[in-house]
Amino acid sequence: MKSIAALQAVVTATPFDGEPSAAELDAIEQEMPLILAEVDLLDAQIATLDRTPSMLDKRRIRRARRRVLAARTALTNQAAATGAPEVA
Repeated sequence: MKSIAALQAVVTATPFDGEPSAAELDAIEQEMPLILAEVDLLDAQIATLDRTPSMLDKRRIRRARRRVLAARTALTNQAAATGAPEVA
């Protein structure tokens, strides 16, 4: 039985170097406050997975949620002001 793998044409015309483009890096930099706020929220939620959340844990989660919402609002407002498509 012959293998057909060697007979297949290349799927992509240009090789992918694995590095993000400058535009992608700019978009990541713009979204960094939201990313960090979501990481803080995730940390707060993970800390309460194996135990009953205390009042301090609940407060930490509430504050982290508010930071996420504020970061999303700021990012959406910034996108609306510049006419860019929404990312949040």
